[in-house]
Amino acid sequence: MNGKGKYVLVALGLILLGLMFWYFSNIVAYILISVVLSFIGRPVVDLLNKVKIKKWTCPPALSAGITLILLWFVMVMFFRTFIPMVASQAQDLSNIDVNAAAHSLEEPIQKLESLVAKYSADGEAFNLKAVIVDNITSFVKVSDVSSIFGSLAGTLGNIFIALFSISFITFFFLKDSSLFTGGLVVLVPAKHEEGVLHVLESIKKLLMRYFVGLFFEVILVGFMVTIGLTIVGLPFSTAVVIGLFAGMMNVIPYIGPIIGACFGMIIGIATNLDIDFYTGILPLLGYMAIVFALVQVIDNILFQPLIYSNSVNAHPLEIFIVIIMAGSMAGILGMVLAIPTYTLLRVIAKEFFNKYRFVKKLTGNI
Repeated sequence: MNGKGKYVLVALGLILLGLMFWYFSNIVAYILISVVLSFIGRPVVDLLNKVKIKKWTCPPALSAGITLILLWFVMVMFFRTFIPMVASQAQDLSNIDVNAAAHSLEEPIQKLESLVAKYSADGEAFNLKAVIVDNITSFVKVSDVSSIFGSLAGTLGNIFIALFSISFITFFFLKDSSLFTGGLVVLVPAKHEEGVLHVLESIKKLLMRYFVGLFFEVILVGFMVTIGLTIVGLPFSTAVVIGLFAGMMNVIPYIGPIIGACFGMIIGIATNLDIDFYTGILPLLGYMAIVFALVQVIDNILFQPLIYSNSVNAHPLEIFIVIIMAGSMAGILGMVLAIPTYTLLRVIAKEFFNKYRFVKKLTGNI
């Protein structure tokens, strides 16, 4: 077969592989989630494998089983602790009288309307109150607990299948760290097997550090936001809900903290409508803004350099450009996946295209 025919076969193979991934997208998602969980649990497995009591050492299967149980224990305790708080907060929001809330903010709304009308091009009045009522009404409807849990009940069977599948796959990934890489190697020609194995090992080490660091960053940011908001006067249950959301949104680089802060401000206003705006709500919003700003400074100085730069061995400016480019191409999902994808491409480039000067410069720290 000539060279052109080989390229055609390779292209057809890639297309077929892509169609299979698309058709079995649920299974692919289970495998990817299991890979991430195995990255997070790998340090625990390695620690247990080193345990030695006289001549007895912990078998890999036992280490994997204990680690998997610990992972699910943490998740169950997380949901057991925080879901009731989230449900209670959502119930409180669903009981808000939107018209009464708008009435309590009548004076500042009127001042904002006058300011907008003054500086608008045509000088027309702007009905800010109607906009606020419409948006708060839609927000409150989203917070309706019965509708949320009703929709969850409808997908309970699929959730059970997903949890069982992820647990089963994760156990074997934890038991045998080379299982995933070995499965990928069989898809490449034998002459490239050594290079692909080296690439996969490098990717595994870098991404394991990244996901473990990201996991702890979410916990620490959520904890600091919760403590800070509790200190400035918010009820603990409300502060926990805001901190939980802020921690999860922090996974989205750069704009995630802004989303978390805006959500916190909205909750802060919605849960304190019974107090005066100028003497109560406005100072509270100021204190909340200070808390979010301080947490973001700590995150930028301590956490993010360790996770986004040191864990994947890339310059902060390099990471920033990659995230912005990914965001412009694929939105928020692109920003979340930017660093793992960029890490994968850098490792592949270093292994197979290292003769180019640009690639050497870009991958010198790996």
